[in-house]
Amino acid sequence: MRSLIQRLAIGVFVLAFAHTAAAQTADEIIEKSITAQGGRAAFQKIKTRTMSGTITLGTPAGDIPGTIEIQNAAPNKTRTLIKVDLTSLGAGPMQIDQRFDGATGYVLDSMQGDRPISGNQLDNMKNGAFPNPFLTYKASGASASVAGKEKMDGRDAFVVVFEPTAGSPIRSYIDAETYMPIATRVKTTLPQVGEVEQTSHTSDYRDVDGVKIPFKIEVSSAIQTFTIVVNKVEHNTAIDDKLFVKPQ
Repeated sequence: MRSLIQRLAIGVFVLAFAHTAAAQTADEIIEKSITAQGGRAAFQKIKTRTMSGTITLGTPAGDIPGTIEIQNAAPNKTRTLIKVDLTSLGAGPMQIDQRFDGATGYVLDSMQGDRPISGNQLDNMKNGAFPNPFLTYKASGASASVAGKEKMDGRDAFVVVFEPTAGSPIRSYIDAETYMPIATRVKTTLPQVGEVEQTSHTSDYRDVDGVKIPFKIEVSSAIQTFTIVVNKVEHNTAIDDKLFVKPQ
């Protein structure tokens, strides 16, 4: 009997130890994800990025194709240019040129008019970081915590919640096996629309200059779905700073 009790006690201890060992902090998960994506040293070499590809908008009338160009510069500058022909919907060509210089944002919108970016949307853009937001979230004052595991895209994923000093919390889904980011969920308040929760699914990671880049991004919300397929990625090419600011 004593031997049985001893074995049970050892078994309970082993189970408790296994549970403790399996529990990972947000920092541990984030660091493993950075390593899986190429490592800090590789990311620190990247100062700019230019990507181009196609974008497909989901509409009640069917999918509508277009083109997209994305330019980034450290520490958090970004410009996105989207061109889509909406003639089949009776709206003609559409061009959206969204710019952010690290502090202010502006949109050149052929359909709804040009306008500054402000409020929650601007705060969320400020929380972005290039070349990888995982690298510098602490320096920006954000905190990170683990909200357990969830199924995402058929995979077990750690849910890491980033709480910035301003703007919306960001839920990042990190594959529990590969530690690659597979989805991001964030709420944004948009003019004339209100609060919208948007989920971005990232896949088809490919190595470019030592870091892994998602070549497919699927975005969904209550008001819009679209898919981006990247065709070309270039790092450390010169980008004119004028592309990140409102045209004079």
